[in-house]
Amino acid sequence: MSYKIIVDSCGELTDEMKKSGHYKTASLSMQVDGTEVVDDETFDQAGFLKLVAESPQCPKSSCPSPEEYMSLYSCGADRIYVVTLSSELSGSYNSAELGRKLFVEEQGEKQIYVFNSRSASVGESLIALKIQECEDKGMEFTQVVDCVEAYIKGQNTYFVLENLDTLRKNGRLTGIKSLVASALNIKPVMGSTPRGTICQLGQARGMKRALDKMVDYIVRNAVNTEEKILAIAHCNCPERAEQVRKMLLDRVNVKSSFVVDTAGISTMYANDGGIIVVL
Repeated sequence: MSYKIIVDSCGELTDEMKKSGHYKTASLSMQVDGTEVVDDETFDQAGFLKLVAESPQCPKSSCPSPEEYMSLYSCGADRIYVVTLSSELSGSYNSAELGRKLFVEEQGEKQIYVFNSRSASVGESLIALKIQECEDKGMEFTQVVDCVEAYIKGQNTYFVLENLDTLRKNGRLTGIKSLVASALNIKPVMGSTPRGTICQLGQARGMKRALDKMVDYIVRNAVNTEEKILAIAHCNCPERAEQVRKMLLDRVNVKSSFVVDTAGISTMYANDGGIIVVL
C-alpha cells in the first residue's frame, strides 16, 4: 500500500529523504519585524539570521493551519503519517489533529495518524525515518503506529545554544527557574523531558566545555545505540557539528549517523551556532 510521511518544517529532511518520494513538508512560518519568512525550500538561513540580528524584536513563529494539513492529507496515499513538533512547544500537533478530524468528516475514514514527536528538529527526522523503516518491513498500519510510539518514548534530545533568548522570550522555557547570565559565558546544556518540554541538564563555562558535558550526558543515557541512528543539526556551524559527531562516535557504536543544517524554525530557536543532538 502507498504511504506518505508529512513532517512539519521544524524537522529537517536529508537529501535521501527528499529523493525517496515518501515525504511531504507542512511549512511553518516566521515573522521578523513585519516580514514573513516561510519555512520551505525557499528559506535562506544566512538572510534570516541577518534579519534577526538587525531586529530589536524577538522573532515569532506560526504553525500550519488545519486547512493546510487537510490539503496535504489529500495526497492520494493509502496511509498517511504525520510528525510534528512537541505539542508542548507548538500548536502544530493540535492543528494536524484538527485537520485530520475535519478531513475524515468531509472525506470519510482514512488511515491517518499524527505523531507528537515530543521533540523537534532532527528528533522529528528520526521518527520519520523510523516510520519509513517500519513501512519497508511490510508492517500493518497499527503495527507501525505502535512501533513508532515506542521509539518516541526511548528517544532523547539534547542541545547547546549560544544563547537562549528566543526560546525564553517565546515562552518555551516554562518551568526552568534559573538560567545563568550570558555575560559570564556560561552555556546551559539542555534536553527534552518525556512530556516534550525543555529542561536544563547542566551548564559549563564556554561552548567547548558545554559540548563536552552534553556528550557526557548523551553517552551516559544511551541505550542500545547499535540499533539507533545518531542525528545532529547545526545552525551555521558545520565544523562544530562534525566535532560533536566525532566525539560521540569515539565513545558509542551506532547504526549510522548524519549531520544537517537547521531549517527555518530550528534556525529561529537554535540561533547562530546552536547544536542539536538526538540519539
